[in-house]
Amino acid sequence: QVQLVESGGGLVQAGGSLRLSCTASKRSFSSYGMGWFRQAPGKEREFVAAISWGTGSTDYTDSAKGRFTISRDNAKNTMYLQMNSLKPDDTAVYYCAFSRSSVRNGVDYWGQGTQVTVSS
Repeated sequence: QVQLVESGGGLVQAGGSLRLSCTASKRSFSSYGMGWFRQAPGKEREFVAAISWGTGSTDYTDSAKGRFTISRDNAKNTMYLQMNSLKPDDTAVYYCAFSRSSVRNGVDYWGQGTQVTVSS
């Protein structure tokens, strides 16, 4: 069992920045992956970004490229999502995800979610 604790959401004006954090209760091995998904009201949960714990390779949805940066701190078992140039369309609940392979292939554990609201 892996617990994921998220923090960093909040209210920000368009053009502003936020940094989300997700700390895993279990030490992550090189084959593991973590990532972020989001769900806006009335919409399905969608992929935002992913990172390989071992190699640090990253993957982004098109709308996040150039604005969001995913990173991890192995020593702290913590993953981050730096979000810049935020838009009202980024408003959603953001979920941390953990996978024994890649979150693109399937998520084994979810965080509780953190609200991000971008005002125009």
